[in-house]
Amino acid sequence: MPKKNYPATEAQRATGDWNPFWDTLADLDADYLETFLAFRAVPQKGPLPQKYKELIFIAINVATTHLWSSGARRHMQNALEAGATKEEILEVIQLTSIMGIHSMTMGVPILMEELKKFETTA
Repeated sequence: MPKKNYPATEAQRATGDWNPFWDTLADLDADYLETFLAFRAVPQKGPLPQKYKELIFIAINVATTHLWSSGARRHMQNALEAGATKEEILEVIQLTSIMGIHSMTMGVPILMEELKKFETTA
């Protein structure tokens, strides 16, 4: 049987923005992961600058209804690389915290860790 091709999965891997959990999904159901990543990639092709997309992703990941720390961390790294400031990221977390203070208690420690790493490598 020929090996299946997963272009959305490979394209996502190539960006370097890879969630290690997706490796588990690929092992369990590579077709599902491919469909998910293809759907997830659609908004990446729009006119909004990457910095703002990353700030929105941070808001989604720190929201009390989501609280996905690895996603928040990845998108904070991406936002910093795209030119976001710590003040901009903090404001996103603050705005999101209106949904509940847990956005702050999860998001701020991650921001401090990522800023420290970013500043030592920049």
